[in-house]
Amino acid sequence: MSKIAFVFPGQGSQTVGMCKAFYDEYPVVKQIFEEADDALGYSISKMCFEGPAEDLKLTANTQPAILTASTACAAVLKEHGLSCDIAAGHSLGEYSALVNTGALKFADAVRIVNKRGQFMQEAVPV
Repeated sequence: MSKIAFVFPGQGSQTVGMCKAFYDEYPVVKQIFEEADDALGYSISKMCFEGPAEDLKLTANTQPAILTASTACAAVLKEHGLSCDIAAGHSLGEYSALVNTGALKFADAVRIVNKRGQFMQEAVPV
């Protein structure tokens, strides 16, 4: 019997336009991005889809963006019948793994990761 594992990326995998095609096609992705926007109090959707890249690359923005995109991609896979038995993540990706396994609610995770990104940004200014 085989098991399926999802491994979620950390910071550095962001790019302007990420998840836009999924957002346009899958209601679950739109719901996740809207939940992130509401939880954060600003539009991470717009930053992911339109940039500018300089803003998206800032740690304070990258971290909630990657979490949101990873959660959205996993939701699309789940809608197509592919879910994981085991999840892991590199650094920031650990939060995506926790959300994907149900150990942490997405809205809570995106707020935590937003703070994490802000603190890391303050520790290592641009």
